[in-house]
Amino acid sequence: MADTEYRDPSGKRLADYPHPSVAVDTAVMTVVDGELSVLQICDAVDDDWRLPGTFVHEGERLADSVLRSLREKAGVEGLAPRQLHVFDDPSRDSRGWVLSVAHLDVVPAAALTIDPGRARLVAVAASGAMVHAHDDILEYAVAQLREDHRERPDPHGLLAEPFTMTELRRLHEVVLGVELQPDTFRRAMVGRLVVAEGKRAEGPGKPAGLYRRG
Repeated sequence: MADTEYRDPSGKRLADYPHPSVAVDTAVMTVVDGELSVLQICDAVDDDWRLPGTFVHEGERLADSVLRSLREKAGVEGLAPRQLHVFDDPSRDSRGWVLSVAHLDVVPAAALTIDPGRARLVAVAASGAMVHAHDDILEYAVAQLREDHRERPDPHGLLAEPFTMTELRRLHEVVLGVELQPDTFRRAMVGRLVVAEGKRAEGPGKPAGLYRRG
């Protein structure tokens, strides 16, 4: 019988090449008590805090691996993380040659139901040093999240609608990590918002107008 196994022009089979392990790691971001925060899980073996992740099983899609890791390791369901970046430095993981396909999801804290015995929401600034180059993944995720917020008002729906311009600005300040000039921010955002009915008192002075995302 003829050999039908694939071989490349040099005669090598796929099995002749070294194969890295493939993992998925997910940065689930939100805002808690005025701080940009991330979901961490406590590893059952090493008892340290890290991003939820797992190795991809044979025949498993990346998206299914992500959802499995969130469900089994953090007790989190109902999310739809998107691919963020592939981290492929061969020396990035102390366990061996591991490619990590990092994912990102950004959701309101109220939408997260986590198992407090296995997971926590922690401020990004207090996330600590994490294993397997998870710090690099988190840094990349924060940079992407900030880029998303530079010109678009609350692009991930962290605020409940309707909201005031002040509430929107404060959210963007938390995400971007900088103080924003109110008038400049209003001019940049107002054309991308829809005026909502009613007003809301925010202290002395006239009640503030309400908006929805455009």
